Amino acid sequence: MDLDLPMIWAVVLAIAVALYVVMDGFDLGIGILFPFAENERQRDQMMSSIAPFWDGNETWLVLGGGGLLVAFPRAYSIVMPALYLPVIFMLLALVLRGVSFEFRNPHGNTTALWSFGFFAGSAAAAFFQGVILGGFIQGITVANGEFAGGAFDWATPFAILCGLGVMAGYALLGATWLIMKTEGPVAERAREQARGLLLLVMAFMGAVSLWTPLAFERIAARWFAAPGIYVLWIVPVVTAAVALTIWRTTDRHDFVPFVGTIVLFLLGFLGLAISTWPYAVPPVLTIWEAAAAPSSQAFMLAGTVILLPIILAYVAFVYWLFRGKVREGDSYH
Repeated sequence: MDLDLPMIWAVVLAIAVALYVVMDGFDLGIGILFPFAENERQRDQMMSSIAPFWDGNETWLVLGGGGLLVAFPRAYSIVMPALYLPVIFMLLALVLRGVSFEFRNPHGNTTALWSFGFFAGSAAAAFFQGVILGGFIQGITVANGEFAGGAFDWATPFAILCGLGVMAGYALLGATWLIMKTEGPVAERAREQARGLLLLVMAFMGAVSLWTPLAFERIAARWFAAPGIYVLWIVPVVTAAVALTIWRTTDRHDFVPFVGTIVLFLLGFLGLAISTWPYAVPPVLTIWEAAAAPSSQAFMLAGTVILLPIILAYVAFVYWLFRGKVREGDSYH
């Protein structure tokens, strides 16, 4: 039986994106929450909670971008020119976030400056990731197999809404991570923040869920025409149930709110996947039309099959090794 290599690569890239959003999402969320800490000692505690993990979390961004290039080169050649500016802004923000993390010395004279840099880089990276998502969902102008739009086609109210929504979502991930990983005033404040952020995230999810079918006929047909409407209503119902679980557990559980937020993100990701499937470049190029030659996909898949379990095992080991809560004054540096 012949393997459907484009389908397999689509699943691999979807997993890579989901892992990146969840894993790098919570440490970007920590940066977004930085200004709300009472002092630099609390920011030290927040940063220590992600110190062993943050740089490894970006592995999945590399897999997502590199995988798109090798598995779907036609899609890469169209998507990148269309979203070139927000991608560059996102990468510059990630550089600022990384530099600020490394140069921020809790006992130095420039601690406040690098704290602001960590916040600014985290917030900008989250915002532009949402803008990229919005620009992708709303569709890309293509003519003769090439990007035929303008440099600022991505800069629409819908994309900005998605950018703000991703910022709120990452902040919620960061708050629930702090509930799980820290003690004292930082954790207590995170419990208060989590509920407000949950309401904000649900508002953004509701706005995107209404905007997409109203603005894009192809998405409305996917969700509200038969036979999809008989099955897909389960997604918003389960999303509401998960949100209620997060709301009810933020004040008395440490682990459940973070897991619930991950599930909330995965449900949102599933909804967007349903809306855009099977397009690699909405609404003109499917994954099969954008796929590389089967021999190229098979060659790269062989390496991925070998390396991906090793990476996952290493990541699991690191998270297990640095399990437990971080108290004020603890440091991994």
